[in-house]
Amino acid sequence: MDEPILRLANVESAYGPVKAIRGVSLSVPRGSIVAVLGANGAGKTTILKTISGILDPQKGSILFRGEPIERRDPAYIVRRGICHVPEGREVFPLLSVRDNLLMGAYTRRDRDETARDIEAVFAYFPVLRQRATQEAGQLSGGQQQMLAISRALMGRPELMLLDEPSLGLSPRLMREIFQIIVRINRERGTTVLLVGQNAAIALEVADRGYVLEVGRIVMEDSAARLREKEDVKEFYLGMKAAGVRGTRRWKKRKTWR
Repeated sequence: MDEPILRLANVESAYGPVKAIRGVSLSVPRGSIVAVLGANGAGKTTILKTISGILDPQKGSILFRGEPIERRDPAYIVRRGICHVPEGREVFPLLSVRDNLLMGAYTRRDRDETARDIEAVFAYFPVLRQRATQEAGQLSGGQQQMLAISRALMGRPELMLLDEPSLGLSPRLMREIFQIIVRINRERGTTVLLVGQNAAIALEVADRGYVLEVGRIVMEDSAARLREKEDVKEFYLGMKAAGVRGTRRWKKRKTWR
């Protein structure tokens, strides 16, 4: 079996005295889509921040292509091939769409290839071509999400980290975004690790999934098998095992982080 492109082993991270993830171990096979599911505050965002170098782990190891990257500078991690699309998009609102894309290629020096890559991302998201000279802050929420994903692609990542890519989007836009994520994975071979607000669609597109509760991994399996597990159906897909009734516990947990 091929070595996973990313492997976390017993990783712990904290915000001051508050421990956010505890002994997290997971692996991401090369070329796959892996989803991390969990309620608001479970620690999903912290996992991505720890991988991308925004937050240093207190314990544990993070291997990317077999190389330890824990406690490395975020710019180094980007150059090694990991790009992070943060929750809330965080585009540069006063820069144009095109300049936002160029910011995604800031570690590159190949101008001709960069120009070709801009055309490639416009092929995925044609609306961005139409808005190329418009300030990013004037885009809709869905268009900003498209821009954030495209900006990450400009770094030519081998691994893309997606934090809540469907947050605040209409069902139509949400499905469109996830269809493009699958296309990027299949056509470019980009490995994807995502945390998602919509567990149903995340498990629909993912190859494998992990369930995170209070900073710990409590369940892992193929996405297909997770969709059939009783606890996942009840608490993360909003249905009883019979598939017809929601639960009060789900209603309390439907806001994700």
